[in-house]
Amino acid sequence: MLTALSIRDIVLIDALDLDVPGGLIVLTGETGAGKSIILDALGLALGGRGDAGLVRAGAKQGVATAVFSAPDDEDLLALLAERGFEVAPGEDLILRRIVGADGRGKAFINDQPAGVAAMREIGARLVEVHGQHETVGLLDWKTHRGLLDAYGGLQAQVAAVAAASERLKAAEAHLADLRAQAADAAARSEEMALNLAELDALDPRPDEETELAGERAVLGAAEKALSDLADARTQLGGDKLSQKLAAALRAVEHARQRATQAGADPDHPVIHRLGLAAEAIDRALVEATEAVAAVDAAADAFDFEPGRLDRAEERLFALRAAARKLNTTVEALPDLRVRLREQLRLIEDGADALSAAGRAAAQAAQDYDAVAALLSSGREAAADRLVAAVMDELGPLKLDRARFRVALDPVESGRRGPGGVETARFQIATNAGAPFGPLDSVASGGELARFALAMKAALAGREGQRQPVMIFDEVDQGVGGAVAEAVGRRLERLSRGAQVLVVTHSPQVAARGDAHWKVMKADAEGRTHTTVSALDAPRRQEEIARMLSGAQVTDEARAAARALIESPLP
Repeated sequence: MLTALSIRDIVLIDALDLDVPGGLIVLTGETGAGKSIILDALGLALGGRGDAGLVRAGAKQGVATAVFSAPDDEDLLALLAERGFEVAPGEDLILRRIVGADGRGKAFINDQPAGVAAMREIGARLVEVHGQHETVGLLDWKTHRGLLDAYGGLQAQVAAVAAASERLKAAEAHLADLRAQAADAAARSEEMALNLAELDALDPRPDEETELAGERAVLGAAEKALSDLADARTQLGGDKLSQKLAAALRAVEHARQRATQAGADPDHPVIHRLGLAAEAIDRALVEATEAVAAVDAAADAFDFEPGRLDRAEERLFALRAAARKLNTTVEALPDLRVRLREQLRLIEDGADALSAAGRAAAQAAQDYDAVAALLSSGREAAADRLVAAVMDELGPLKLDRARFRVALDPVESGRRGPGGVETARFQIATNAGAPFGPLDSVASGGELARFALAMKAALAGREGQRQPVMIFDEVDQGVGGAVAEAVGRRLERLSRGAQVLVVTHSPQVAARGDAHWKVMKADAEGRTHTTVSALDAPRRQEEIARMLSGAQVTDEARAAARALIESPLP
């Protein structure tokens, strides 16, 4: 909802700040008073064309600011986020446009710099304009299907079709992927079979390159290591060392035995020291034996079978040659072997997989067609009801010769899309025998504005979505009496579910307003100024009386104005 409009130095307006209420707001005033300036300024804030001609003479720049209540429309919030504008929850939406006297301008959305195109796109979500020279909203046929669905209460069917479309899209993508894989595999099957045969013969193992490289390094060092160990055994003396230590041990034992036989005391220091010497030699004998055994064991560890180094090098060279040929690494060869086997299996088993995927896609298409048929039937029924409702509105609006229809045509190329299998376009023929055509190509400005009102009146309360602000600019142009009364009552009904601004010269329309603004033009200090006044009840009645009688307001006109204001809505 539009809550405020601020205008600075736009055409004849110096400064104007308007608080905008809900419901139906009517703007009246003498011809040329400047009512269109209000709409031009609002249009400027919504991204409309801006040029230096809008800037008040003598001013450096003109500024138009429109304030809307915090948006709760998910589509609008998504659009704002997509365009990079941050709007905090509960925060008003402020659109500001500045146009300099040199023609250059700036645009802001909630004080964040904005491009005019983005502002225009967002503004179109906020306000619809229907008038003598411009009508937006209904003229875009891309909106017609959504309006028809909402009118018919087809949200559940639309959701079912969208879900079926997603499932069909996934099934078709899976089928296409399998076909592409099978075609690629078939084209490369001979080469893959040869490569797999080579890998099977080679039988690469995970981490084999690392193991072989380590083994080759050890084997390459084995010869020198064995020489070193032989030298160590020589230095130890081998068996001779053990023999000498054994002989020494026997000699010491003989010496101790002789001393003992000679009657020496067993605790005599000589006997004790001979015992210590025997123990030390015995320990040395044991250690020497273990040292020689350890050296021999180390040498045995290098006792590789003949040709093992050559075989390790040949294996490593074979693995690396295969990796180069297949443009991969040795570490990746085992996984490549598995992938090649799987791809060849796909060729062998591909017919079954493709057949299953084809059946799934066909079933998804049947499921889609079933729910799409239900939606199509619902749209046909809703179209019939909408045509009847709009036709009922046309007669009272002096469009009784016009005919309206909803054209449901197959979508391009028969595509099963998320929105169903048909487009919807609202078409009219304004004269007997004339062909149906798009709204903007067959209706004059006044007819188009009234037709938009008829459409909105028929759709009111049935769209199932938040209504934008609607502006009707002189929708009553060229009509009066009962037709003007019909226009006013439809605008009043429409405003019960939306905010509606209408520029009017008709007292019958003005009498239906919830709020009444009078636009006036006056000369002061050699310049012409346009001002806007919000009328209270007495002044509102006087303004409608003026509209009824002209410059001379009579008591009869005041009574007629009061009767118009007090007449209830049927």
